[in-house]
Amino acid sequence: MSQLLPKTLVNLIEALGSLPGVGPRTAERYASYLLRTHPAKAKNMADSLSNLHEGIKICPKTFAFIDAKDDVSPLYSDPKRDKTTVAIVADPFDIVAVEKTGMFKGTYHVLGGLISPIDGILAEDLRLNELVARCKDDNVKEVILATNASVEGETTALYIQNALKDVKVKISRLARGLPIGVDLEYADQITLGRALEGRQTI
Repeated sequence: MSQLLPKTLVNLIEALGSLPGVGPRTAERYASYLLRTHPAKAKNMADSLSNLHEGIKICPKTFAFIDAKDDVSPLYSDPKRDKTTVAIVADPFDIVAVEKTGMFKGTYHVLGGLISPIDGILAEDLRLNELVARCKDDNVKEVILATNASVEGETTALYIQNALKDVKVKISRLARGLPIGVDLEYADQITLGRALEGRQTI
């Protein structure tokens, strides 16, 4: 390909191809689009990429992504948010999913992943010590385990419960159950079991 295309274009295709889930053919299509689009659009994308690391930092309290100019996450500093209720999530982008519901008025704590030995992530790699310290500093009354309903999520939830065993705090978790529109016959055993455990009186 290097003999058929200009080096600048080849470099772009290789850079795009290094992204997860982007194969050689998709990388070529992306590069072709960027080359054919208005130069201002490509420049805007390039500027966004070049400013990415300088414009973002990690909140020292919640460990969420924040603007470099901010001291702490606006979701933590907002006086309308309840600091005594903390939702524990694995990744900063999980916060976006919860916030879109418009139903949670507490704050967050980002673990930085889920325990997964096969991926090299152990309990000591997560921000559990910081969580314990924060529960004491902010007089947290409830932590909500908002981890994935996976083996890694369940394992991490158990470690969190153990880490907080000496802290006077209520530990709850997101309800697990049947998604709307799924027939019982197609539900897996874990999902169906969780739905039975979390059944509600009507």
